[in-house]
Amino acid sequence: MSDIQLIHTEKAPAAVGPYSQATAVNGTLYVSGQLGIVPSEGKLAEGFKAQTRQALENVKAILEQAGSSLDKVLAVDVFLMDMGRFADLNAIYAEYFSDHKPARAAVQVAALPLGGLVEFKCVAVID
Repeated sequence: MSDIQLIHTEKAPAAVGPYSQATAVNGTLYVSGQLGIVPSEGKLAEGFKAQTRQALENVKAILEQAGSSLDKVLAVDVFLMDMGRFADLNAIYAEYFSDHKPARAAVQVAALPLGGLVEFKCVAVID
């Protein structure tokens, strides 16, 4: 049995609860839900589009800290406060996942921590 590794980077915001930014085991990385929090400010970016970009930047920073990258993501779960923003989500998401298209689910939720508008979690491969 392999040891579970806890992943942390200052390039992404600290967890807003008692959990790690990500965990890794047996070559697989599990990235916790990432909101659009600006790491240097500790608060949410303004508006849906800015939060979406920032959340994806946070995911990217955690992936890189663990020795992975966006092109090694296997699956993404997206939590939206408003499914009416689905087209905006897809446009920004495509900037990060253009050729590589991991499995994905997107669901509308009643609320997100800190009043966030969008949250991403993912699973990726580590080389």
